[in-house]
Amino acid sequence: MKKQMVFFMILSLAVLTPVQTAQAAGPWAAIIKAAIKKVVKAVDLLIQRRQNAVIKLQNAQKALENTMAKMHLDEITSWVKKQRDLYKEYYDELKKVKAVIAYYFRVKQIAEKQLQIVQQYQKAWKLFQNDRHFSYGELIYMQKVYAGMLEETAKNVDMLTSVVKSFSTQMSDVKRLEMIDRVARQVDKVHDELVSFNRQNQMLSLSRARSEFDAKVVKELYGIQD
Repeated sequence: MKKQMVFFMILSLAVLTPVQTAQAAGPWAAIIKAAIKKVVKAVDLLIQRRQNAVIKLQNAQKALENTMAKMHLDEITSWVKKQRDLYKEYYDELKKVKAVIAYYFRVKQIAEKQLQIVQQYQKAWKLFQNDRHFSYGELIYMQKVYAGMLEETAKNVDMLTSVVKSFSTQMSDVKRLEMIDRVARQVDKVHDELVSFNRQNQMLSLSRARSEFDAKVVKELYGIQD
């Protein structure tokens, strides 16, 4: 039910006027940003806990190494074997924890890129709305395209949230990595499409400049380099 309501909110953006969509898209984008920030915060907590675990394991390893160095290992073979097995357990667990931390950092990077998408959309849409080189119909088309991108971003946020939750379940590393890769590809796709779409609109505005001064204003507005 919740996802259906979210989907309806996104679709409603496409049938509103540019002025109405500006008012509606603002809160909707804010909702997505808030969800992304929750994901980032959750991942930060997970990273902190895992890093604490790494410190404990490293300290245990160091203590074990110091103890073994002080003993006459050749005189207590069975004890040595037992301690080496324990050392191996620490080492294996340390590798696992570090691998999970690597997953966490990648999830955080994906979430932060999603946040960039929303922020770039908000900035571009605000500028395009106030650009007199675009017609009313063109602004409506732009908002429909942006609505589709926001919809994809919302879906990606849901998937990324599922990935974060998967760390507390029995999901295999292979399956989890597949999910992370899938989300990463989709986020990259939306990001590249957004950048390309914004660039096309910026260049279209520049092509419609009626004077050198007008062109200069457009370049400064969008940060277009000569």
